[in-house]
Amino acid sequence: MTLSVVVFLLLFGTIGYVYILDVTILDALYMTVITLSTVGFREIVDLTPAAKIFTIIIIFGGLSTAAYAFTNLASFLLEGKLNDILRRRKMENKIAALKDHYILCGAGQTGLSVISRFQRSKASFVVIEKDEDRVNDLALQGFMAFHGDATQECVLEKARISYAKGLVTCLSSDADNVFTVLTARGMNADLHIVSRAINENSHGKLRKAGANNTVSPNELGGTRMASLLLRPIVVSFLDIITHVGDVILDLEEVEIYKSSTLIGSTLKEAGIPEQTGLNILAIKKNNENNLRFNPDSQEILDEGDKLLVLGQEVQIDLLREIAGNKQVAARP
Repeated sequence: MTLSVVVFLLLFGTIGYVYILDVTILDALYMTVITLSTVGFREIVDLTPAAKIFTIIIIFGGLSTAAYAFTNLASFLLEGKLNDILRRRKMENKIAALKDHYILCGAGQTGLSVISRFQRSKASFVVIEKDEDRVNDLALQGFMAFHGDATQECVLEKARISYAKGLVTCLSSDADNVFTVLTARGMNADLHIVSRAINENSHGKLRKAGANNTVSPNELGGTRMASLLLRPIVVSFLDIITHVGDVILDLEEVEIYKSSTLIGSTLKEAGIPEQTGLNILAIKKNNENNLRFNPDSQEILDEGDKLLVLGQEVQIDLLREIAGNKQVAARP
């Protein structure tokens, strides 16, 4: 619109000077340009009273157009920058308050799949990513994400690694993943770390660096393709409980917290299937490393025990509330 107004003023001034001063089109255009630009050059001819009035009109038109263009530009820049500053500050405040959360290092294709899973499980997480465009895209979607190199201690500190529950590293090279795992393990000895392994000989290096688990997307992809041919029914069932297909059932672990009324009760007394409709597949006692499948009904529940359950998302959320998970209970 501003450009259209400028073109109109040039044409209007040129035609006006030609008519009022009886000069050539080039001279008239020159007069219009020096008038609009307010450079202060001397007029090529003496101005008549009518030409002076016309010049005043041209000057006011040019100044008004310039003021309008500057105001719009300043508004665009300031509003965009201000909104960006406010959004980043709000996100930084949220990150600074994180506790019992997960840290995702790398938001490539594998990382986006992790984000999708975190989102479905309503997990609290923050993303560290080197690509600023990806960070901006994630921030616009409402995710907590910031630009940084996950191999650096100061970046992991910003993600509040000391208060984190777990870390997933999905960086593009095994070297970066190993260094990130090594750095993270040194900063938080209790952190549960899962790392992407690109080369098949990287699993051992990542575990030596401190990873609890390693995953190779290529190996998983090949295994799944073979399983689709050899065990299609099994894969179909796994698709259902891992949300690969339509969301019908979910396989989740639910931890029992200190405030839960379940503590001290047997599985039979707790009546979890009756209260929630969930199926309890296994239990992991707080002081044990292995799962107990098909747990006995007389199994006593204690703080820190984890139940492996199968059911719908709303049923799992209900059990988490019963288990004393305050984050779920606080959700609207």
